[in-house]
Amino acid sequence: MPRLLVVHHTPSPALQALLEAVREGAALVGEVDVVSRPALTASAVDVLHADGVLLGTPANIGYMSGALKHFFDTVYYPCLDATAGRPYALYVHGNDDTEGAVRAVQTITRGLRWSAVAPPLQVTGAPDRAALEAARELGGTLAATIA
Repeated sequence: MPRLLVVHHTPSPALQALLEAVREGAALVGEVDVVSRPALTASAVDVLHADGVLLGTPANIGYMSGALKHFFDTVYYPCLDATAGRPYALYVHGNDDTEGAVRAVQTITRGLRWSAVAPPLQVTGAPDRAALEAARELGGTLAATIA
């Protein structure tokens, strides 16, 4: 069964709501095993056993969270060649601006040669109904891609 790895840093209620929504959307696609790991505990083995990776992070002072950066630092070289072409998606929450965090993640995923299946979901402020539906759709899109 294809495996979708959700790597997230979820320090706020807004990010918790987005995480739950992406997992709900992914779960709607049958025949996909959805595995969630906090960014500080996700490992290269998790990535190597996944068919797709869904990344979630807050935008902190114009950058991705330190936890997600730690994840990338940990998995980059062990996964570099083995995961080229791996489909991924990204959601980012910020109070004001998410562009710097998105740019930083895209720079690293470009280096890993992962393939985005959708534009990044960027949410500022409290996630409203439309943002949560977009998160469900993002999870479902990535799950359907690997199914």
